[in-house]
Amino acid sequence: MAKKFDKKTYLKWFESMLLMRRFEEKCGQLYTMQKFGGFCHLYIGQEALLAGMVSAMHKDDNVITAYRDHAHPIALGTDPKLVMAELYGKKTGTSKGKGGSMHMFDKSKNLFGGHGIVGGQIGLGAGIAFAEKYKGTKRVTYCFMGDGATRQGILHETFNMAMMWQLPVVFVIENNGYAMGTSVERTSNVTKLHELGESYDMPAMPVDGMSPEAVHEAFAKAAEHARKGKGPYLLEMRTYRYKGHSMSDPAKYRTKEELAAYKKEDPIEKVREVILKQKYATETALEKIAEKIQKQVAECVEFAEQSELPDGSELYKDVYVQKDYPFLKHY
Repeated sequence: MAKKFDKKTYLKWFESMLLMRRFEEKCGQLYTMQKFGGFCHLYIGQEALLAGMVSAMHKDDNVITAYRDHAHPIALGTDPKLVMAELYGKKTGTSKGKGGSMHMFDKSKNLFGGHGIVGGQIGLGAGIAFAEKYKGTKRVTYCFMGDGATRQGILHETFNMAMMWQLPVVFVIENNGYAMGTSVERTSNVTKLHELGESYDMPAMPVDGMSPEAVHEAFAKAAEHARKGKGPYLLEMRTYRYKGHSMSDPAKYRTKEELAAYKKEDPIEKVREVILKQKYATETALEKIAEKIQKQVAECVEFAEQSELPDGSELYKDVYVQKDYPFLKHY
């Protein structure tokens, strides 16, 4: 599989995944130092999903996700300083400090959030795809959800409508094995989650979510299907989070042996091995990339620390959008 991707792609994957990893590690450290509050869900271990998506997607495609969302804007090219500032609740953040950890948005990257309601983004993702079809664009919407969100009723309503209307949406289940602390096996008779699409005749497949190569190919196939007007596609990304569900989760529901086994599948290390084996870069060159990223993350913290908090008047801004619709002229 390594021969299907070039040097540039592997180096991009390595740098992107390492930035996500180091950023999230720093977030965990800062959270324990009480630098910011609220909930904090880390993406550590799942970086291959976003690295593979970005290398396969079109630049103007749309992305919407749940609340484990710090890495999504970073992978899409948002300045990580703005993501860190949002975590700190500063006005320089991606949502002007009003969203925090679970509500990262970036209009310039077509990132429609970060949503805190479990499964709430599933219907929104289909709605965005409906808008694109209505406008006649070729944009595909990638709608992420956790394995726990597949238990929500909105999934079935959305799947039915998306297939009826043949919407250009790729539904992505980030199956990391646990809905908070409850395993998939304890919450559903259907443990092969891609099979949930069968009753709607939605094409679907399982994907090795620890491999950016496999992820890229799956996204490319699903997006082409949707872009050609053939309707939705469902991808079950089988991945793993190395940390708990959130920073308050000690993850005692899994064994040390299980965690160790998945750490042997670390996507960053696997990409590093390919780069060295193919002689795309030396160990020294990769160390320099790592040093650059460490410095970049430190600059993110400094930026967030020095940024100002939003003024109290901001509470009344961005609540509604001012539009000159003809039918509103009498109100």
